[in-house]
Amino acid sequence: MRLGRVASPDGVAFVSIEGDGSDAVAKEIAEHPFGSPTFTGRSWPLADIRLLAPILASKVICIGKNYAAHAAEMGGEAPVDPVIFIKPNTSIIGPNASIILPPSSSQVDYEGELAVVIGRPCKDVAAAKASEVILGYTIANDVTARDQQRHDGQWTRAKGYDTFCPLGPWIETALDPSDLEITTEVNGEVRQRSRTSLFLHDIPKIIEWISSVMTLLPGDVILTGTPEGVGPLQAGQNVSVTVEGIGTLTNPVATKR
Repeated sequence: MRLGRVASPDGVAFVSIEGDGSDAVAKEIAEHPFGSPTFTGRSWPLADIRLLAPILASKVICIGKNYAAHAAEMGGEAPVDPVIFIKPNTSIIGPNASIILPPSSSQVDYEGELAVVIGRPCKDVAAAKASEVILGYTIANDVTARDQQRHDGQWTRAKGYDTFCPLGPWIETALDPSDLEITTEVNGEVRQRSRTSLFLHDIPKIIEWISSVMTLLPGDVILTGTPEGVGPLQAGQNVSVTVEGIGTLTNPVATKR
């Protein structure tokens, strides 16, 4: 099932998206997408409504340096254990919403990633049981003010600006995430291309590690790390992240007005 969140003529709603291309239809879910969703009977052609970020997370937990090649390009060794940090939920935007470059930063980078969406409350989840707490998978861009990350020595400011966590276009619930191609393009030029099989820490281990620290709630999002090839964005560009089996998340880049 593809689960989305849309702005329709009747307001904001969770939906199940069925079909492809011009034939795609969004069917309204009665309450929330967790468990066994029920439907209102209303539906809209996907072309007639606007896709929003597919989930409003209570928190976004991110894994740093989860590809050896990215750790090397950042000038460090690959970490033995997962490195985690948090982006605020106010950084979340949906497809086609603008990434806003803050005037306080001279280098804002893209970081295309696979994201995991949690489906039920959980704590201390064993890696072998991790699949039981996952709702599905979506696409993320861990936008980063790289100059501020270097200056501060910790990552909260650099990762936490409003608009710095594009998510979408929807959540794919039936997906094997173990070996998916992930590609980032800027104005149609490929900047990142790798596979999730190159994770240093796989998704079950990541969930075990994070849930040993904090309780995960339905809708919480885990960003699994970016491959090598990160680089700067400029106003007027479009950045697209594609994950095999999910789709493409595209966002324009603009300066703060």
